[in-house]
Amino acid sequence: MLYPGLTALDFVGPLQVISALQEFGLGFEAVTVAAAREPLATDSPVSVTASHTFEQVPAPYGLIVPGGGAPTFAALADEQLTGYVRQAARSAKVVASVCTGSLILGSAGLLEGREAVTHWAAMPMLRAFGATPVSRRWVADGHVLTAAGVAAGIDMALHLAAELVGEDAARMIQAAIDYDPQPPLGPIDWDRVDRASMESSIKSMAEKGLADQPELLARLTTAGGAQSVSP
Repeated sequence: MLYPGLTALDFVGPLQVISALQEFGLGFEAVTVAAAREPLATDSPVSVTASHTFEQVPAPYGLIVPGGGAPTFAALADEQLTGYVRQAARSAKVVASVCTGSLILGSAGLLEGREAVTHWAAMPMLRAFGATPVSRRWVADGHVLTAAGVAAGIDMALHLAAELVGEDAARMIQAAIDYDPQPPLGPIDWDRVDRASMESSIKSMAEKGLADQPELLARLTTAGGAQSVSP
């Protein structure tokens, strides 16, 4: 699902994996949906246009919701967008999210009583929607599948591919996209991460995106006493 201001990698990563299901003839068609078929800005210097509108795909087999910064928080109060998520979830076999996209699932009422994950700096906000934050790369709870921040969407999508078409096919897709992460600085050294700075940035994004939604903003920023959840 596309909407203005989303994080490009949040949707491009999973889309690349899911598109391979179609490319390899595995019985699925990958599409993108939005309120209208018009160019949408992202958080990078590139715009995207959905292949379909919400009305054209009222009941998808599965739905993946990407996240982002302030525009994603604004989307929490977009009834057309959250309404589509709720509608799709009624019949979808899987409803997934990447990064702060999980907060959109929460706003649509899909996280109540479920375990979920989001970007590590936004984890306490999940409690505002009745979810239990869990620090894993991805979390499956019923037909809801949430991924951690940004690049974790690729891992989640490969897990989803394995669930849909089997591990052999998922491994083929992983090899096809040459996904074998070897970051030059090694894995994240969490002892060196400036958590307070990033958590402050997330709060500022929420304040910007929800400037006209004070009640929802207050729910998010006071959820669980704003307790940190370590990765």
